[in-house]
Amino acid sequence: MKKIIIASLSLALTTLSCSEKKAEKVVVDTKPTVPVIRENGLKIAYYNQDSLKNGFSYYKQMDNLVKNKQIQFQKQLEKKQMDLQSYLVANDDLAKKGQLSDLQMQNIQAEAQRREQEIYAFQQTQGGAIEKQTIDLMNKIYKKIEEASKKYCEMHKIDMLLVQASGSQFNYINPTMNVTKEFIGFLNQEEKGK
Repeated sequence: MKKIIIASLSLALTTLSCSEKKAEKVVVDTKPTVPVIRENGLKIAYYNQDSLKNGFSYYKQMDNLVKNKQIQFQKQLEKKQMDLQSYLVANDDLAKKGQLSDLQMQNIQAEAQRREQEIYAFQQTQGGAIEKQTIDLMNKIYKKIEEASKKYCEMHKIDMLLVQASGSQFNYINPTMNVTKEFIGFLNQEEKGK
């Protein structure tokens, strides 16, 4: 029993001495030690990706094209769903009035299922096609931006052109490095030249 009490006291004293050491404030040097790559420094700039959606004419054109296809698809889908709903309501009224035989009701039910399957297939094929077109167009836009970025950087001797966007990995970028307006102007100029 004495050994247990002595062991407990020893553990308590060790814990106390450790916590006292932790209480001492440690000063850490926070000055970065990033090496300078060149004597005249590294030239870094950034553009705001969200601004490209509104400023880069090709981006807006392709975005509108995709949106119009999505709207047309949605309208076609809604029309098919409304036609099915109208068909069901009209036949439900006839059934409630007792004007349909069992065979007619079975045929109506089979037709409703066929139409539902047609709507589902339409959603899968047309929705999938629009999604693929969207991905292809976005890849095409990003490829144009990537090529123009390289050219822009070479022209202006920029070593690094960063992309700033909502949810990006950069917490802060000095606003003096912002070339969004100029880069969008360059993108539009390049697009007109093609």
